[in-house]
Amino acid sequence: MPPVTMYSTQVCPYCVMAEKLLTKKGVANLEKILIDRDPAQREIMMTRTGRRTVPQIYIGDTHVGGYDDLVALDRAGKLDPLLA
Repeated sequence: MPPVTMYSTQVCPYCVMAEKLLTKKGVANLEKILIDRDPAQREIMMTRTGRRTVPQIYIGDTHVGGYDDLVALDRAGKLDPLLA
């Protein structure tokens, strides 16, 4: 399974839901980067993704996007192959 990285904050309900979906899919080692604890990471996230909102999720080197993007990918049957 490729590494999964999620830019997040401590109080983001969409981040919690994304983490639950990823855990349900078998992701055991999720790297969470809390941008509210480290403002420099917020700048890195915005440069890397072009987005300001959390969560921002990467599976390996693939930028999935946010929670809505993750759910859409799952409903389209494309999340499992990315995680394989």
